[in-house]
Amino acid sequence: MTVFVMNVLARPLIEGRLPDWIEPRFFDTTEHLFELAPKAEIGWFDLHKKEDMAEAIRRAASLKWLNSVYAGVDGFPLNILRERGVAFTNGAGINAITIAEYITMGMLNIAKGYREVVRAQDRHEWLRDAPGTMELAGSRALILGYGAIGKRVEKILHGLDVEVTKVRRSTGEGTLGPDEWRARLGEFDWIIVSVPATAETEGLIGAAELAAMKPTACVINVARGSVIDQPALVAALRDGQIGSAFLDVTTPEPLPADDPLWDLPSAHITMHLSGRSQTRMFQRGVERFLANLERFRAGEPLEYRVNLDLGY
Repeated sequence: MTVFVMNVLARPLIEGRLPDWIEPRFFDTTEHLFELAPKAEIGWFDLHKKEDMAEAIRRAASLKWLNSVYAGVDGFPLNILRERGVAFTNGAGINAITIAEYITMGMLNIAKGYREVVRAQDRHEWLRDAPGTMELAGSRALILGYGAIGKRVEKILHGLDVEVTKVRRSTGEGTLGPDEWRARLGEFDWIIVSVPATAETEGLIGAAELAAMKPTACVINVARGSVIDQPALVAALRDGQIGSAFLDVTTPEPLPADDPLWDLPSAHITMHLSGRSQTRMFQRGVERFLANLERFRAGEPLEYRVNLDLGY
């Protein structure tokens, strides 16, 4: 029997679907997880606090495979997993649908000035003109991070007649290489950031990149706050150097009440809700896990496996 430890909240979705060689043990508190972790051979330790998950991983000396619905692996003790030879599968792309929809919502919101429409309704005021007159059709978007989210965004934007360029290592039509996109920033109306959070991507968008953008450009960040130099972004928005920013992520989180981002009229802050705006994450996660469970049993490569050296 292989001991599998998982949060009790997912029990209704998975119990009865596990093969007979799995011995499931469900935790209902963090302390209960800490008790069960040392015997776990397969672990799905997802909690709200990654520091508690990291502690459970440190205690899980028998762990062979760690699974998670988290797409970002920052906060996980990757060095420990690497040293112990633990396979780690994450939730890369599991919320690509809802995050891509959120990005599109943000673009339409900004293009049409919809925030001002809502405020006018709150005031019971009938607007005589549209606060936003931009059409997405014919605009140009640059996607930094062409994973599951980036691909989903591209598909949606093509349907809206947005010209999409993506950044990737392999060349092709509508593609810029890692060393080419900075010189072309001034061509785009939308800069969509969905890269993984690694040492390589920290501060990817800084003062120089912001200065190279169009004065009407919008930066959209659904990656991590650390990917953008936030003080430089505040300065660019305050000085009108760029048009707007749609930020699902910030540094830190939660954003302190006195942070200047809150009061900038051109900043749209969505409190890291894009991935939460759905009800099917754990359903998708369970289906993915069960498919990987068969591969694990057969000794086959697991899908969505994290490269512990690269950090994604």
